Amino acid sequence: MRNLEKQTQQLEQQIKQKLQKKKLKFQENPLDFFEQTLGFKPTDYQKQLTNFFVEKQFVAARWCRQSGKSHIVAALLLHYALIRPKTSIGVVGPSYRQAKLIIRKITAFLRYLPKSSYLKARKTIIYFSNDSVIECFPNNPDTIRGPTLHLVYWDEMNFTANDEEMYDAILFTLGTTNGKFVCSSTPWSTDHLFYRIFNHPDYSDFAKSHITWKDATEPDGPLKKQILEKIRRQLKSDPWRWHREMEAEWAEDESRYFPQELITKCINGTLTYSSFIDRLSGRFCVGVDLGKKRDHSAVAVVQLLNNGQVRLIHLHRFKLGTPYASVIGYIKALTDRYLTVEAIYVDQTGIGEYVTEDMTTVVSNTRGVVLTSRRKEEVLSHLRELMQTCKVSMPYDSQLIAEIHCEKYELTKDGHTKFSHPEGTHDDRLWALALACMSTRKTEAPSRLIRAW
Repeated sequence: MRNLEKQTQQLEQQIKQKLQKKKLKFQENPLDFFEQTLGFKPTDYQKQLTNFFVEKQFVAARWCRQSGKSHIVAALLLHYALIRPKTSIGVVGPSYRQAKLIIRKITAFLRYLPKSSYLKARKTIIYFSNDSVIECFPNNPDTIRGPTLHLVYWDEMNFTANDEEMYDAILFTLGTTNGKFVCSSTPWSTDHLFYRIFNHPDYSDFAKSHITWKDATEPDGPLKKQILEKIRRQLKSDPWRWHREMEAEWAEDESRYFPQELITKCINGTLTYSSFIDRLSGRFCVGVDLGKKRDHSAVAVVQLLNNGQVRLIHLHRFKLGTPYASVIGYIKALTDRYLTVEAIYVDQTGIGEYVTEDMTTVVSNTRGVVLTSRRKEEVLSHLRELMQTCKVSMPYDSQLIAEIHCEKYELTKDGHTKFSHPEGTHDDRLWALALACMSTRKTEAPSRLIRAW
C-alpha cells in the first residue's frame, strides 16, 4: 500500500512538472528578455553584438577589458538555451578554469528565472527543463569533437595555443547541426586564428565587433572613469599593454624578451595548479624569488617528466610585507608533501645570505643564487630555450602571462643582455619560475631529497 502511495505521489509530481514546463514562456527577443527577465539594459554596443548573434552564424568580438563582454555573452547563451528546447551549447577557453567562469556567470542569472525552468546547475554544466544543456569543455580538440553541439562559444580565443586544431574540431561538431560559433578575446598574438578572423578575407563570413575603452566608458558602458584613470596610470610605462587591453588592438614591443607567440605555445589549457595541501609523487624543483616591501615574494614548483619536459604545477605570490619566516614556513610545508624534491633555488640578491641560511636549516636541498647581470642572463636564457624547444608547459594564468611578457631587454656595449620591467609592473612570478627551471639542469642540481611516506 505504501509503495502504491509513493508511486502515485511520484506520478503526480511528474505531471505537475510537465504542466509547469508548458507554462514556461520566455521572450523570443533577447533584448526584451534581458530587460524584462534578467533586469539589465544592454548598452548600444551590447545590442549590436546581440543583433549579430541573432542574425549571423559566425560572430567574433574584440572588446577591451571591463566592457561587459562576459556579462552579455552569458545572457545570450542562457536565452538561446531557454527558447530552443533540446539545444546543446558548449563553452571552451584557453583553460578549463576559464570556461567554468562563463558557466558561473550564467548560473548567477538563474536566480531571475522560475526554478522550474532548470533542473540542475553545477560548476561545469547546467541542465534545463526543456532538455537544453550548457556545458564547458577542457581545451582539448578530442573532447569537443565528440558531442553534437548547436552552439559553441570560445572565450579568450587569442590566448589558446592549439587554435587550429580546436577550430577544426568545433567546425566538425557543428557540422551536423549547422550550428553557431561565437568567439571573443582581448588581442594578443598576431600569429593566431583570432587575428586572421579580423584581418583576412577568408573569414568574411564573420560578423565582427570591436569595442575600445572609449565605447565602454560611462555613461555609454560599465567602465568607470576613476578606474580608467587608475589603469591608465598603471600602464603608463607599458603603452603596448594599454593598446592591447584598452584599445583592443594588436601590439607588441620589440624589446620584450619573451614574444607573445612563444608564451602562447607553452600554455596547456588542460593543466591546473595543484593546491597547497596536495600530496604529489614524482620529481620536483622549486624556485623562490624573495621580496618584501616593494616586491612580492613568490614560489614556483615545476615537475620533471620522464620525457625531459618541465611542467609548472604550483605558483604562489605572497602579499607585500610578508615576513621571510612565513615564506620559509610555506615552502617547508609545501615541499614536505612532495615525494622527491631535487633542488630549491632561492634568489638571495640584496638580502644577504642569512635568509637562505635560515631556510637551509629547515628545508633540504636549498641553494642561494645571487642574480648578477651575467647570472640573470643565464637564468632567463635557459627559460627561453626551454620555451623555444617546447619543453616547458604551464596552465593558463593571465597574471603570469602578463609578467612573462612585460620583461624587457637591451643589449649592452659589452655584448651582454640587461633586463628590466616597466614601472608599476612586477616580475616576481617570472623569476620564481625561471629559477625553478634553472634548478632542473643536471649540472646545477645538488643531491636530491627523497621522502619515505
